[in-house]
Amino acid sequence: MPTSIANVATDAAPRYAKQLAAHLGRRSAVEELADGGYRLTLTAGEGVLEPQADKLVMRATAPDDESLAVVQDVLGRHLERFGQRRELVVTWESAG
Repeated sequence: MPTSIANVATDAAPRYAKQLAAHLGRRSAVEELADGGYRLTLTAGEGVLEPQADKLVMRATAPDDESLAVVQDVLGRHLERFGQRRELVVTWESAG
């Protein structure tokens, strides 16, 4: 399954992860993980949000490349909008 990762530099990763999970949870299933992260089950695939001290790690997984692009767009676009004042930038890299 295609997977990609984005490491977004921010000192407010837990807040952004919670905000993104709450917002997308209106239309998608959200599972809170033991480590403080979230798993989002979207129509096109899955996203995992892993807040760390200096960054928010986002993992996108989908059954094919086209669906992966949709998951990346949904997660990335919303996070960049929420973090507009702090100029957050989401850059995805293939994880295999």
